[in-house]
Amino acid sequence: MKFYGYKKCSTSRKAEKYLEAKGIKYDFIDITEKPPSASALKGAARAADIDAKKMFNTSGQQYREQGIKEKLPKLTDADIFKMLAGNGRLIKRPVVIDGDKATVGFSEESYNKTWK
Repeated sequence: MKFYGYKKCSTSRKAEKYLEAKGIKYDFIDITEKPPSASALKGAARAADIDAKKMFNTSGQQYREQGIKEKLPKLTDADIFKMLAGNGRLIKRPVVIDGDKATVGFSEESYNKTWK
């Protein structure tokens, strides 16, 4: 299981605590240093059943600085995944991938469903 997160991110820390409490082992990867590839992000979005546009960290500084909200309506999914793969700070955290299962962000409900 790959856990793409950021140690300073409170949402990533909550997700880590959840997995550790359940005894689930994972490999932590700093999403800001080694973001997932465009194809891995596409697979994660599909597995987590979320739209590509929902993969953005909308509360992040880079999202605001780059004016992505205004650009979003014109971006294709391919554009989005390429953009995200090039800048891990734009990605909603954490992204947890294990085979054909994935979660993006953290909610206890989705983790209960996906990571039993």
